[in-house]
Amino acid sequence: MSTLSPRLAAVFAQPRKALIPFITAGDPAPSHTVGLMHALVAGGADVIELGMPFSDPMADGPTIQLACERSLAAGTTLTRILELVADFRRDNQTTPVVLMGYLNPIERRGSAAFAAQAKAAGVDGVLIVDLAVEEAPDFAPVFRSAGLDLIFLIAPTSTPSRIAAVAREASGYLYYVSLKGVTGSAALDVDSVATKLAEIRQHTALPVAVGFGIRDAASAAAVARVADGVVVGSALVSEVEKHQSTPAVLPDLLRDKLQAMRTALDGVSA
Repeated sequence: MSTLSPRLAAVFAQPRKALIPFITAGDPAPSHTVGLMHALVAGGADVIELGMPFSDPMADGPTIQLACERSLAAGTTLTRILELVADFRRDNQTTPVVLMGYLNPIERRGSAAFAAQAKAAGVDGVLIVDLAVEEAPDFAPVFRSAGLDLIFLIAPTSTPSRIAAVAREASGYLYYVSLKGVTGSAALDVDSVATKLAEIRQHTALPVAVGFGIRDAASAAAVARVADGVVVGSALVSEVEKHQSTPAVLPDLLRDKLQAMRTALDGVSA
């Protein structure tokens, strides 16, 4: 069974809003990933989304596309990512880890084999960016039987019928993409987010985390006023890009950046 739902329930009971940071596994090199994951926990992460680098990350903007390129160039593979999660689990058995990526590498390995190996490594959930809800019946039972949550994206353009279909297949939480565009986009409109979240909540009791466009403590706090949690990705990955030649400074930088967001979220939740 996944620890994702119990962990989020404990967060909401405090009460707090969930802080979900994203980094790309293997960026700037696999040897740094576990240390960065622990730094995110020290900064206040409730869940960690760990990106699986892919050669054609179509939903991602330039920042995460470049992170995928750096990671792949450094030799990161799906097997290595699972080893990194297992390494993280040696010192942290409580922070849920969600692997976020694309369907192709999972299909190449075989969904059942991937699910079993991911669960054995300590993964709690999977978010497959290009998995359409129409394909979910082919995958959801496999992940569910392995004890993994299958998390779906919902877009500003998602219709009520599509939201309902996603809600039937999803578990753990829903990830609402706050902007039309790729990761790293700007022009976050919190009022529009609030309106869409109200629509989504008519179809599900799952927590809804909001990502895309959250760059700093102020934007995190603004979104947290209407969402159950916030996902921050490009703002962290851009720090990795800036300091890729001096990776020793990255744990402190990411911890401090995330801590500022944690403080802002706790101010909203109080």
